[in-house]
Amino acid sequence: MFCGASTGRDPAYVAIAAAVGTALAERSIEVVYGGGRLGLMGAVADAALAARGRVVGVIPTGLVERELAHRGVDLRIVASLHERKAVMADLSNSFIALPGGLGTLEELAEVLSWGQLELHAKPIGLLNVRGYFDRLVDFIDHAIAEGFVPARHRDLLVVEEDLEALLVGFEGWQAPEGRWV
Repeated sequence: MFCGASTGRDPAYVAIAAAVGTALAERSIEVVYGGGRLGLMGAVADAALAARGRVVGVIPTGLVERELAHRGVDLRIVASLHERKAVMADLSNSFIALPGGLGTLEELAEVLSWGQLELHAKPIGLLNVRGYFDRLVDFIDHAIAEGFVPARHRDLLVVEEDLEALLVGFEGWQAPEGRWV
């Protein structure tokens, strides 16, 4: 799960983050996220825990105090951001991005790149709350149109406005063939 350590301006972001945490826990889907207790990260974790879900937080030592690590989750403290992303990727069966800032964007871009390079074959989704990711999706489509991203790589990313639809998209998802070549 990639999402902001902030709540954003629109209260809908927190509401959706909490709904995602609850829904995943109710389906016995473990939440793996960045380990913070604030912002959308905290909302997802708190809701999943309240619904008796399993939550694993992965956070670098240097961010434990800055992001106010969530002490109620199975907290994995690692040495660096690079290790955080690698551990999160190893523990995850899929990836969902909720609204967030540059860290969310960077984590999303990395798992997309890893998918292109066939380093994993796991579904990646954008929960496009109130059109938050519209411009990012437009950028990806523009990069495809300009020949920087093969069109088949668009299938690496499932984009939905609703969690149910996103999870259904994950169920039928298959990695695009010939992703790198």
